[in-house]
Amino acid sequence: MMAGLLGNNVITQIGILVHDIDKVSQAYADFFGVPKPEARWTDAADKAQTEYNGEPSEARAKLAFIDMGSLQLELIEPDLHPSTWRNYLDEHGEGPHHIAFFIEGMKEKVTLLETNGFPLQQKGEYTGGRYAYMDTFKELKVLVELLENDK
Repeated sequence: MMAGLLGNNVITQIGILVHDIDKVSQAYADFFGVPKPEARWTDAADKAQTEYNGEPSEARAKLAFIDMGSLQLELIEPDLHPSTWRNYLDEHGEGPHHIAFFIEGMKEKVTLLETNGFPLQQKGEYTGGRYAYMDTFKELKVLVELLENDK
């Protein structure tokens, strides 16, 4: 059975924006008694093909992932280039940025959400797939990230 607009209602990830990823990832590791995750930079623009508000963007972010059973926490420390991460951190401060869902048919899902009043804010590629941040903040108080892995 299909679940809502996405066809999936299982949250796979919560993204949290931070100013100092090393400090915050150590705090999570200490709190949960797990190894400190290694932070790594997102791919450069030529590989990531990042677009922010419809324009090519040089934006990158340092990411650290903490697997918590069926849910993954993603810590995000953005660089200074305009991006959903930088804009959101500057406007709202540190804290939750998005909830993410695995989907199939990225172009179709983005179009469907846009026609339902949730515009595409940022998209890009990562090794093995692609992502899209949809602006659902007004209604959901957090952004929705669509994740589509290559088959």
